[in-house]
Amino acid sequence: MNLLIDTHIFLWFVNDNSQLSDHLKDLIEDKNNQIYLSLASLWEMSIKYNLGKLKFDTSYEEFIDVEISQSCLNLLNIEVKHFNINATLPLYHRDPFDRLIIAQSISENMPIISMDYFFSPYPITLIN
Repeated sequence: MNLLIDTHIFLWFVNDNSQLSDHLKDLIEDKNNQIYLSLASLWEMSIKYNLGKLKFDTSYEEFIDVEISQSCLNLLNIEVKHFNINATLPLYHRDPFDRLIIAQSISENMPIISMDYFFSPYPITLIN
């Protein structure tokens, strides 16, 4: 199954954060699943890193390179069709990165792993 992970899920997973349930960790680690991380998540993390709201033991670039490689994640590119859906989404959720991830989920018909309950009103499959 193809699964899209939200930014915080990625960070919890790579940092072995106890907030990530065993069930979600098992889904991410299941070799039968293809796990995707949106480029919107990389963009969000780069901004938060630059603002000092997100800290790593290494540089941003090294952290991303190492963690994506070790986690065997696939990067989901941002395409015009995602913006087209984003432009029509109701404003239940106002975070621009999350809205783009929601649009990608709709466009790609891909469930999202997230603990963000603001995703719930959208026509997506939310796994939490």
